[in-house]
Amino acid sequence: MDLPHSLLPLPSATFHILLALAANDLHGYAIIQDIAARTNGELRLSAGTLYRSIQRMLEQGLISETSERPGPELDDERRRYYRITPFGQEVARAETRRLSQMLDLARQSGFAPGKA
Repeated sequence: MDLPHSLLPLPSATFHILLALAANDLHGYAIIQDIAARTNGELRLSAGTLYRSIQRMLEQGLISETSERPGPELDDERRRYYRITPFGQEVARAETRRLSQMLDLARQSGFAPGKA
């Protein structure tokens, strides 16, 4: 398995998918909705982008498909549900540290508000 830092920097879509899966297992359309809500509609993933990203993330071990499902009255049997893996959590934390360091540098250079 790769080291978390070997996957950095993460594509924006990948990072947002990991954030969406941080608290709950979700199916594809729910991931799209979560990302749109978190970004106030500024990022709207197409189905093609989402599923290409999911395929790559499955191969990298960042997420896994889960067989756990909500009750049948709340579910559509065609949906696939995804879960962040412990490795995916490590990678998301590493990307968060990288982005935080970049923001600190931007503040020091006067390009971002806040304390340097």
